[in-house]
Amino acid sequence: MNATFDFSGRSILVTGASSGIGRATVEVLCASGASVIAAARNVHELARLAEETGCEPLVLDVSDEAAIDEALGSLNAVDGLVNCAGIALLERAVDTTGASFDRVMAVNARGAVLVARHVARGMIAARRAGSMVNVSSQAALVALDDHLSYSASKAALDAVTRSLCIELGPFGIRVNSVNPTVTLTPMAVQAWSDPARREPALMAVPLRRFAEPFEVAMPVAFLLSEAASMISGVCLPIDGGYTAR
Repeated sequence: MNATFDFSGRSILVTGASSGIGRATVEVLCASGASVIAAARNVHELARLAEETGCEPLVLDVSDEAAIDEALGSLNAVDGLVNCAGIALLERAVDTTGASFDRVMAVNARGAVLVARHVARGMIAARRAGSMVNVSSQAALVALDDHLSYSASKAALDAVTRSLCIELGPFGIRVNSVNPTVTLTPMAVQAWSDPARREPALMAVPLRRFAEPFEVAMPVAFLLSEAASMISGVCLPIDGGYTAR
């Protein structure tokens, strides 16, 4: 992995940091000189990540508002935020329950709002311009079978991105989303191991492959960087052309 951005002297909070896209994002940012606060629920994976990258681990469940308030209420102002914490409960629309819908929304949408609230307050108080990136999904942009709750939560996250863009822009804070296709995290590799399920999905991607976590982490780093200094309020598909159809 080659770091192509310079985040020296900048501090960035990454949620959902213990695995997948979040972990890859921490690796890219640390390799690029950032001081990274890596937040997640998995204590052991956070410890391993801290040992490997030098990040500062923060145990945090973003579905717990009180925990967010306690963990971030006294957080020093940071220069960037990556809202990557997310869950997926895939079920048919006719089987969706209020409990499962609420659980997905609590992490994927509400959690991102509550974390961004604290980070924005700190940035504004410190008069520190910065950038936020919300990790959304192609499921926010197109309909997918068995994804009702997940799609709704990610579409809500994109709406959050636009609202934050409008309200925080006057303070010099940029807010964007990235919308990845299937990304080959360890969980996804297992979930898509069946050729009968995998091959039709791949045929819908013009590049004929899924994304690697690093291929999402690098655009996230771009949006955090000064190279994207005039980009705010966008939802950027990282999907090999899937949503172009």
